[in-house]
Amino acid sequence: MQMSRAETRSEGPPAVGETLKTLRQSQRLSLDDLSRRAGVSKSMLSQIERNEANPTVAILWRLASALGIDITDFLSTGQTKTAAAAVTVTAAHEMPTIKSADGKCELRILSPINMAGTVEWYQLTIAAGGVLPSEPHEKGAKEHLSVHSGAMTVRAGDSEVIVRSGDTARYPVDLQHSIANQGKTAATALLVVEYGR
Repeated sequence: MQMSRAETRSEGPPAVGETLKTLRQSQRLSLDDLSRRAGVSKSMLSQIERNEANPTVAILWRLASALGIDITDFLSTGQTKTAAAAVTVTAAHEMPTIKSADGKCELRILSPINMAGTVEWYQLTIAAGGVLPSEPHEKGAKEHLSVHSGAMTVRAGDSEVIVRSGDTARYPVDLQHSIANQGKTAATALLVVEYGR
């Protein structure tokens, strides 16, 4: 997209104040702390954070070194916000759950919605005597089943194997398949579905 000269001029240099403040606060540094560490006056730091002053490259370099970041981090729009929110947590009660009609199989969806159809992972719980049957997925799809407690019986096509606690089974799911608990107590596992490429 081509911009007019007026639009280009109005942008001006990138404002680094918000970025600097977010980085400083994320490291629990006061203005005094950063001033001493970077060798930049407290008043200058305050002006930069309020976007009342644009720092020179030399000052940016000192600040980047003091904060342990790359100088380009100050110039990348939105990069700091991403860094500040690097860890997100989904509460247990927010995890969607799917139950079988008989209530013996429960899948808690752990993967984010934007990964559906690529890689999906679930916490699988099967009560004693429960069976989770599945129709074939797309060609090349696979499942990885890591049993945490109890034992589960995996059937893929004509193959059948018992997967015990601590073991992981990997098998194709572009054919009829199922996971069952033939034991007398509930079994739990991590189930990862990897779709074909």
